[in-house]
Amino acid sequence: MTTSPYRAALGTAFDDLHPRLQAYFDDIPAGAVGRGSGAFDRVGTPRRWLWPVLAVLAQAHVMFPVWERSVPFTVENRPVVVDGAPAVAAIRTFHLRGRPAAMIDEIRVEDDALVDRLGVPARVEARFSARVRDGGLRLRSNAVWLLVGRARVRIPRVIAPVVVLTERWDEQTERQLVSIAVAAPGIGRIYQYSGRFRYEITEQHDAGQHDAEQGERSK
Repeated sequence: MTTSPYRAALGTAFDDLHPRLQAYFDDIPAGAVGRGSGAFDRVGTPRRWLWPVLAVLAQAHVMFPVWERSVPFTVENRPVVVDGAPAVAAIRTFHLRGRPAAMIDEIRVEDDALVDRLGVPARVEARFSARVRDGGLRLRSNAVWLLVGRARVRIPRVIAPVVVLTERWDEQTERQLVSIAVAAPGIGRIYQYSGRFRYEITEQHDAGQHDAEQGERSK
């Protein structure tokens, strides 16, 4: 039996998550895929001077040079194995004005911490501490690396961006709420998205497409 990265990182605190969040963050059965859809209230950053950098990251499916409201999106979570350990591969498709854009990442547990590798090919890696608060999950990055070819370069803590993710369940709307904010020392918030969505585990019918994406990631 495999253990989801989130359950492994949280330990017994996993059981303090809202039951709907437990279903989201727990193991995805073999032959199944988690799918969700909803809308983000905001995506991107109004700091246009950052857009050239974000445009480079957009080519690798990490972040996007936009500042948009009411952006529909879908998410697909699939169980994978990374370096012999269970992980979750996610594709979030943002339906931006005029074009869709995909954010792709893999999250795994390493030394009791969650490690998220973003991009195809991978360009950024972040290590997170995780805690449960009032039934919701809060992740906060404590280390960030840039991946260039085979090089893995840690960004010094004094200038490293800090990523904070919160997920919680809204009883009134019966939807999952998600919020990500990226802040840089001395600058403040440089990227964000937040919104709500519905999610379910369904039978997987398109393994071939996912295998092709994983093959592209490994190049």
